[in-house]
Amino acid sequence: MDISVILLGVVVAILLIGVVIYNRLVALRQNTRNALADIDVQLKLRLDLVPNLVETVKGYAAHESDVLGKVTEARASAMRGGSLAERTTAENALSGALMNLMAVAENYPQLRANENFMSLQTELADIENKIAAARRFYNGAVNEYNTGIEQFPAVLLAHKFGFDATTMWEVPEGEKQAVQQAPKVSF
Repeated sequence: MDISVILLGVVVAILLIGVVIYNRLVALRQNTRNALADIDVQLKLRLDLVPNLVETVKGYAAHESDVLGKVTEARASAMRGGSLAERTTAENALSGALMNLMAVAENYPQLRANENFMSLQTELADIENKIAAARRFYNGAVNEYNTGIEQFPAVLLAHKFGFDATTMWEVPEGEKQAVQQAPKVSF
């Protein structure tokens, strides 16, 4: 066998391996983008729900304007977008404002019994669960992507073709302590 045929075979094999690695990295990066878009879809549903929730609560608890104003302000901040870190902070602020709104609603038995409010509350809980699931899926996709670009032999090509590590969706530093503590239950 001629040496040039062997060299040609080695070059073709290296190119094929490079193409396979590149395509795998593209698929992994696309999965992370898709997962992030899924989070955005759920967050948009929550943003669309908030005005209805605020209006329903406003009818019963008009003098709770501070809480209602904070929810509206947090929603507006979340709608501005920005970087992943800015969006995470804004979405977490909205989650906190919504928790305060639900706590205020507990003080109004007529509001809690209102069918519209109960429906909105159920829908909000469903959306929050979907957001949590979408964030877990995103972090799984990011983990797989980051692992993919760091494994050998992909690491030799990844950074040259612009495949850089992506950050996971994390709880902000200010909220980590609250998340790590067990909730207090009293009867």
